[in-house]
Amino acid sequence: MTQGKEHPDMEQKAQPRSVAASLRASPSALWGVLLFSGMANLLMLTGPIFMLLVYDRVLVTRSIPTLVAIGLIATGLYTAFGLISYARGRVLARLADALETEIAPVLFRTEIADSFSGVRAGRYPLSDLATVRRFLPSSTATALFDLPFVPLFLGLLAILHWSLGLAGLIGAVIVICLALINIRLTRAGVEQATMRGAGASGVLEEARRSAEAITALGMVPNMLARWTSARDGVIAADYHAGNVGARLSAISRSFRLFLQSAMLALGAILVINDQASGGVMVSASILLGRALAPIDQSVAGWRTIEALRGAWRRIDTALARQMPRRASVELPALKGHVSVEDLVVIPPGEVKPVLQGVGFTLTPGEGLGILGPSASGKSSLARLLVGLWFPASGTVRLDGATLDQWDPDRLGRHIGYLPQDVELIGGTVRDCICRHAENASDGDVIAAAKAADAHELILRLKDGYMTRLGPGGAKLSAGQRQRIGLARALFGNPALLVLDEPNANLDQDGDAALTEAIRRARHRGAAVVVITHRATALAAVDTVLVLKDGRMVAKGPKDAIMRQMLRGRGASGVAAGSEESIRA
Repeated sequence: MTQGKEHPDMEQKAQPRSVAASLRASPSALWGVLLFSGMANLLMLTGPIFMLLVYDRVLVTRSIPTLVAIGLIATGLYTAFGLISYARGRVLARLADALETEIAPVLFRTEIADSFSGVRAGRYPLSDLATVRRFLPSSTATALFDLPFVPLFLGLLAILHWSLGLAGLIGAVIVICLALINIRLTRAGVEQATMRGAGASGVLEEARRSAEAITALGMVPNMLARWTSARDGVIAADYHAGNVGARLSAISRSFRLFLQSAMLALGAILVINDQASGGVMVSASILLGRALAPIDQSVAGWRTIEALRGAWRRIDTALARQMPRRASVELPALKGHVSVEDLVVIPPGEVKPVLQGVGFTLTPGEGLGILGPSASGKSSLARLLVGLWFPASGTVRLDGATLDQWDPDRLGRHIGYLPQDVELIGGTVRDCICRHAENASDGDVIAAAKAADAHELILRLKDGYMTRLGPGGAKLSAGQRQRIGLARALFGNPALLVLDEPNANLDQDGDAALTEAIRRARHRGAAVVVITHRATALAAVDTVLVLKDGRMVAKGPKDAIMRQMLRGRGASGVAAGSEESIRA
């Protein structure tokens, strides 16, 4: 049974390794932006040339037809400038879209992996990608593309008169120095504000996830104080960086205006000394303003540029951390043969193993129960079996193939997994059960619900299978979430079923339904692994494996292992808490 369409991003293809590499993958767009930038900067000469002709031709000859002619030409050139500027903006927007289309799927997978691997650094890669995407079509980005053409306008000033070119060059150097000082003084503050902002967002996200608990326990004032403290740090760092940047930006802008007036004064001196015309005087001021405008815009938008640099760097880090999805042969559908040999498991970001020397085999139709006290490695073993983690040493084979030989998306369609903490993705109950597959049939959804004995429960909801749920299944009780989570695990008749504490929130009827669901899954040939500390969940399995401190201390037929545990023989390593739960 299929559970969803193949999506384009599921295909094996080379993954982007950096933002720069992705941009270089669209050379025509980059060259197009540079071409349009060059044409736009050339067309910006329309104003200075128009003023030069008006002062030196029209006013001297007093010719209205000449004024009309150059006016019409200027109108056409300004129209072309508008069209080219629009085209440049659209190319940058398309480049941003292409960048997001290529990188977003990889970053989405990174965010999903980071959420259970514990390596999240406080920022979300997709949020950083949105920062890059918003920057590309912005006026600050176009100013950066105009910077290479600053020498063009300074050269034209020198052509008008060497002193004008020298004055323009000195002014540009001073403005650039102010920009570099601005960068040096504000970079640390901007980075600190960004980091503190991520911390404040993290506090708010935690509060949202635990809204029910913090409200019931009277923790809202405490969480508000914690968030306010983090937010105050953001405001302080932001104010310092903004204050320094605003001062330097004001100085740069004031100096640019002064320089334009100084250029007029210098031009006037040249006119008085008969070394230049009035048109040269006015045109020189306009050319200088145009030469310094990209620098001034870059200084004014430096905080945006700093935010871009940080986002760019974090995206590159996330892309480098993402393991490439290697090309592989599409293996046959999973049948349920599981082999675990000399397993050593180290959680992501840790150095100490949580499982050592674990080994067992499982055949289709066989049921294995895993017992052990808290922190014995049971859930870690579950994550390993379903491909969330990979072993540090040893092997996990499914139908003879190691986990890295399976495409994770295709493998997931043949696995039923019920995690210890059941989270249901928002949508309808039907969507949750069918794993949000677009082409799932109603019959398959209902069959999975009936297999979990959740059909009647769902029909009693307000809109039945079309009841819309909040994130995490907010409208359901813990028991209802677990039953619907079990239906989701059973959807598509998976060949391997891994259930982690599947009866933690179930009543007696729920326990009976769970036992029957496991029996049916085994009867149709599925291999079933049940992780629990309650003996009632073991009713439908034949073999039991006992873990303690990450090591396997007992394994064998269920009845024999339970007798040994109850008598205290052969399982001395099992915590008393596990024995008490089995006696229950």
